[in-house]
Amino acid sequence: MNIGIIGEGAIGRYVCEQLLERGHVLRALVLLPERLQSRETERNGTIHVASIADLPDDIDHMIDCAGHAALMSHGPGILRRGIDLTTVSIGALADPDVYRNLEQAAIDGHAKLHLASGAIGALDCLQAARVGNLRSVTYIGRKPPQSWKGSPAETRLDLDGLGVTAQVHFAGSARDAATEYPKNANVAAAVALAGIGFDDTQVKLIADPGVSENIHEIEATGSFGQFSFEIRGQALPDNPRSSALAAMSVISKLEQRTQSICF
Repeated sequence: MNIGIIGEGAIGRYVCEQLLERGHVLRALVLLPERLQSRETERNGTIHVASIADLPDDIDHMIDCAGHAALMSHGPGILRRGIDLTTVSIGALADPDVYRNLEQAAIDGHAKLHLASGAIGALDCLQAARVGNLRSVTYIGRKPPQSWKGSPAETRLDLDGLGVTAQVHFAGSARDAATEYPKNANVAAAVALAGIGFDDTQVKLIADPGVSENIHEIEATGSFGQFSFEIRGQALPDNPRSSALAAMSVISKLEQRTQSICF
């Protein structure tokens, strides 16, 4: 497939490497205008652009690895061109206007927006459970204090002086979590979309000096019974803030499009 990628951060670089190893072609790379100024317009068959309007016509699939702002800026234009888009920036969909804009663009372009599962698993269980009576879903995100720097947790806790005690710095709905923590709550958004929605999914975010990994937990109850799920995620080697599993989930989502038999 001819693939286009938005962004060249840690996740974007990992996705690019994996795509090339699997025989796909990196046809285009969408960059910020200021980064494009210092680049060649094309390198090794990859066209560098700042605008969706400048994408080549032979793109089969686009992948967003650049965050909420990039999805809001570029997503509608990609979908209206009839190009399917995979994104890890799921938290952006907590904004009802963004959700509606992307949905309408996909309808207008007869395209699909694919949501990569990101750093969490068990979403297939939630999707199955919501067919019946899924009564409650709680997501708990637990990270080392340093991993919360650059988020609102800095104004709510003394992240450098927690000692050995874990502390909750957010408790509320998935919609509020995704809105207040746009760089940290994509997992909460994914859980909400797979289950009972942004407003009914409960979220707790915890700074825990006793852990060295990012720990994600889901607890759910319903007519199916109940389940709990925990994953301890590792970061990508070149960026401690980027989940390795989130990057891998992009490749997995793309492979589902190319396989004759798949989950």
